[in-house]
Amino acid sequence: MSNAVIRDAKREDVPQLLNIYNDVILHTTAVYSYHQHSLEMRYQWFDERIKTGFPVFVAEENGIITGFSSYGHFRAWPAYKYTVENSVHVHKEYRGKGIAKLLLKALVDDAKQSNYHAMIAGIDAANEISIKLHEGFGFVEVANFKQVGYKFGNWLDLKFFELIFDTPRHPTED
Repeated sequence: MSNAVIRDAKREDVPQLLNIYNDVILHTTAVYSYHQHSLEMRYQWFDERIKTGFPVFVAEENGIITGFSSYGHFRAWPAYKYTVENSVHVHKEYRGKGIAKLLLKALVDDAKQSNYHAMIAGIDAANEISIKLHEGFGFVEVANFKQVGYKFGNWLDLKFFELIFDTPRHPTED
């Protein structure tokens, strides 16, 4: 089990987040992208998350970022304002040590406190580890999109999982 400390990410963490994310892009189907991100792209992503009030958490062990998580808009239209979509990524050398569980817990707790009603996770259908992780938090499969992605010479199915919270306390339509 990991001794990672979960904390809010700082801007100076972004280069380590970039390394984790680019490895995910190059070697997994957790992100349906073909090309690595630049440091500038990751800084823009980080700055936008902070500006819009969305969290970015990191797992840190002995000064090393071992994973990160965040959530953001599910869709841009106003009526979706109580729904967010999550992402959790762990450094390849630290997978299987419970870090993703710590990072997802931080997201779920934050979303509840931030008055969101639903959290969505888009997961490659073959990623059984991520599916089990999310199901362990009560996420339920709500959609299975067949062959919507193409990577590594294969058609990829994308599953959507959803977790509903007992929030918001006082929803509005403004």
